[in-house]
Amino acid sequence: MKYSGWPESGELAVGKIDEIEDFGVFVDLEEYEDKRGLCHISEVASGWIKNVRDHVNEGQTVVVKVLEIDEDAQQINLSIKDVNDHQRKEKIQEWKNEQKADNWMELAFGEDLADEQYAAVANELLADFGSLYDGFEAAAIHGTEALDETDLSEDEIDAVVETARENVSVPYVDVTGYVDLTCPGSDGVELIKQALQAAEGDADALPDGADADADVPEEVELEVTYVGAPEYRIKVRAPDYKRAESELEASADRARAVVVEHGGTGEFHRERNEDEE
Repeated sequence: MKYSGWPESGELAVGKIDEIEDFGVFVDLEEYEDKRGLCHISEVASGWIKNVRDHVNEGQTVVVKVLEIDEDAQQINLSIKDVNDHQRKEKIQEWKNEQKADNWMELAFGEDLADEQYAAVANELLADFGSLYDGFEAAAIHGTEALDETDLSEDEIDAVVETARENVSVPYVDVTGYVDLTCPGSDGVELIKQALQAAEGDADALPDGADADADVPEEVELEVTYVGAPEYRIKVRAPDYKRAESELEASADRARAVVVEHGGTGEFHRERNEDEE
C-alpha cells in the first residue's frame, strides 16, 4: 500500500536510492505515491565525505528522516545519517509488516478487489489501529470484537478475521463466549456457583461421571464473570485460535454439566443477548 499525500517533517520513511550525484542522492519513497526526495551529501553520513558512492549504492533500500517539505516546489529534503540502527531496524520491520498486510488484503477480498473497496477497508483499519498490520493482528487476537468500532460491513469483518487468523503469527489470542445457566429449586443459587467453579476448571465441582474435561492447560488463561442473570461471560486467552476455541467450549460444557445434572439448563452462545451496560 502506498499513501497519497505527503510525509510529515520528522517522519521516518523507507526509500530506495534512485540516483547518485556528487552533491547527494535522490531517494524514491516506497510508502508514498510518486514522492521523491533529496538527501544532500552532508546528510548521507557523518564526517567528511569524499565520494558518496563509498556510502550508498543505487537500488539500495534505506531509512531516511524527513527534514523539510516544500509542496509548492515539490521538494523533500531527507537525511540518512540522522537515523540510528535501532530506528532503522524498527522501521524496516514496520514496512515489511505493511507489505504483508497489503498481501492479506488481496487474500481477504480477492485479486479483483476494487481500489475503492481497498481504500475504504484500509482507511478504517488505519483510523482505528494506525496501520494495516496492526488491524489484522488485532483481528487475529481478538476476533470480530476488535473491529466492532469500525464501519466495516459484517462480511468485510469476517473476511479480515478469517484471513488474519490464517496468516498472522501472534503471541496469544482472546476469545469470548457466553453461557446462560438456570437451575430450579431452593439450592439453585449454590448450584450456579458450583457450575461457575466447574467452568473455571475446578474438577471437584463437576458431578460424578460427567463427560467434561476439567483440565485447563497452564498456558491458557480462563475467566468467568457475571453479566446479568442468567448470562455469564467466559473469556479465554490461549497461544492460538484453535486452542482458545476448544477451551472456551470445554468451559461452557463443564458449567452445563453441573446444572443439567440437577434439572437445570445451560446454553452456550457467542454473542451477548443484550447490550452490556
